[in-house]
Amino acid sequence: MDLLILIVLGFVLLWLLVVLPQRRRQTALTSMLAALAPGDEVVTAGGMYGTVTDVDDEDVLLEVAPEVEVRVAKRAIAALVPAHDDDEEELEENVVNAENESVGESRS
Repeated sequence: MDLLILIVLGFVLLWLLVVLPQRRRQTALTSMLAALAPGDEVVTAGGMYGTVTDVDDEDVLLEVAPEVEVRVAKRAIAALVPAHDDDEEELEENVVNAENESVGESRS
């Protein structure tokens, strides 16, 4: 009887640690693929970054460079690329400019 309880607990532990997280990841990926729209920035499983220009049932057209479009399978899309905030870019530019000015002043 004790052996049976240990086997059942082992399967429950396996379910909680392996199967359930994988099912959650698969559900999140499926919903992300269903919500793809033109203008989304994505990365493919092969590491290619691009902007979605058209979405079909099985295929996605990605613009990987100006005037260059590539057709990939929808299931090859690995993730959405987070959008950059313009405020963050301006902040980075201001920091670089301030550093350059301080270096220029120290040389004078």
